[in-house]
Amino acid sequence: MSELVLYTNPMSRGRIARWMLEEVGAPYRAVLLDYASTLGAPEHLRLNPMGKVPVLVDDGEVVTETAAICLHLADRFPEAGLAPAPGARGRYYRAVLFGAGPLEAAVTNRALGVEVPAEQARMMGYGTYGRTLDALETMLTEAPYAAGDRFTAADVYLGAQVSWGLQFGTIERRPAFERYRDRIADRPALARAAAIDDALIAEARQRAS
Repeated sequence: MSELVLYTNPMSRGRIARWMLEEVGAPYRAVLLDYASTLGAPEHLRLNPMGKVPVLVDDGEVVTETAAICLHLADRFPEAGLAPAPGARGRYYRAVLFGAGPLEAAVTNRALGVEVPAEQARMMGYGTYGRTLDALETMLTEAPYAAGDRFTAADVYLGAQVSWGLQFGTIERRPAFERYRDRIADRPALARAAAIDDALIAEARQRAS
C-alpha cells in the first residue's frame, strides 16, 4: 500500500479532502501547515506553487485542487463506491466541476461585493449569482444526490460548498439546498473528519490563549 499524505489546515478546504479520505477509508498521514509560517514556505511551494491547501501526495504523485483530490481518491479506491461506473459519469463530472467553476466564482464574488454589470454577465463563466443558484437548485431537485440516486465524491465536494455557503450566508437559503445539506449531514466519515479538524482548531486556540 502506497503512502497517502495530506497537507492541510483545519480552517481551510483541506476539511473537504480529509472528509474524502475518511470516506474511502484508506490510511493516511496529515501534515498540518500554519497560515503564519509553513503555508507558502519553500517546501510547500515545491508541492503547490499556488501556496494553497489541501495538497495530497499519493506515493509521490502530487495532486492539488480540492475537486481533483476528490476525483482522484474516488478512482484510486473504487471499492469505496464513490464514483459512478465509467461511461455513466456525465452528471458526476458536471456536479464536481460546476462546484469548482461557476459556483465557487459566483459565491466568492458575492462575498467580496463584486457585482457584474448585466451587460457583461456573458463574460463571466457563471453568468450571474442568481442564475448560478437557479442551476444549482435544478441540479439538486432532479435527483436526491449530485450525481443521481446515490452518494458519490461529487457530494463530498459540492455538499461541503453548499453546507458552508448556508452556514456563512454566501448561498441564500432555499428549501432544496437545506434538504440536500441535511441529506448528507449524517455521513459517518464526515463526522470523523470534522471531529479531527475541530479538535485541531481547539488545540490551536488553546495554545494561543
